[in-house]
Amino acid sequence: MENLPQFGELIPLVLALLAGGVITGFLSGLFGIGGGGIAVMVLYELFTFLGVPEDVRMHCAIGTSLAVMVPTSIRSFLAHRAKGAVDADFIRGVALYVVVGVLIGATVARFADGDVMKGIWVAVAPIMAAKMFAGKRILTLGDDIPGGLFRPIYGTLLGFISTMMSIGGGAFVSTTMTFFSRPIHQAIGTASGFGPLIGIPGIIGFVWAGWDVLDRPDLSIGFVNLPGAAIVGIASLLAAPIGVKVAHSFSRRTLEIAFGCLLSFMAIRFLISILF
Repeated sequence: MENLPQFGELIPLVLALLAGGVITGFLSGLFGIGGGGIAVMVLYELFTFLGVPEDVRMHCAIGTSLAVMVPTSIRSFLAHRAKGAVDADFIRGVALYVVVGVLIGATVARFADGDVMKGIWVAVAPIMAAKMFAGKRILTLGDDIPGGLFRPIYGTLLGFISTMMSIGGGAFVSTTMTFFSRPIHQAIGTASGFGPLIGIPGIIGFVWAGWDVLDRPDLSIGFVNLPGAAIVGIASLLAAPIGVKVAHSFSRRTLEIAFGCLLSFMAIRFLISILF
């Protein structure tokens, strides 16, 4: 790859990655999103700066963010579980189907261009944001999460969309659980438990998908960039418990509005990059 930063530019670049990692970890703990969605934006801007070609930039941002998501979501999950805010039965009930959806998503990513992957963000995030802004007053589908065929269909869709968005399932799970009258704090805590289920097979899939692709960032394995994953991942891992602590000090309504604003910002950012 051409036009790599000079040595004098490496220090501010590393500092920027560390700052991005702190923001990623804090928001991961705050919203139960596994850090992946935030890391996608941080890494996308980094790869833009480094001159990574547009046709692989989004793939590398998502693949690398999946690697960031795994340790961060585990840390976030353990902290939420300690506060009794996790529905472990729901996680176990859809786990296998989630992995199937992840593998489908990684296969699609191998052949999809960057705009398709951004388009999924643009299409899905506003729907989830609308539910967060509306709160419990409207768009409630039932008193509890259904069983039966709902769970394999939901789990597969969760794995697919979350892999394509690198959100660790957090935004998708949190929104779904609130659709079915679950408290926002339990929804966020449970959502953090899907990070490893999505991240680990997702990493394998994105390594495979980008194995023979040209013009990736230096020191990448497939679509996973090792320096970006390491620096952002370590910083986010340290910051995640702070976000968890803040999350449990907020009211349900405040947390819903903040989550909606975050989702809206992400959707607008990628829509602008598609159009311009």
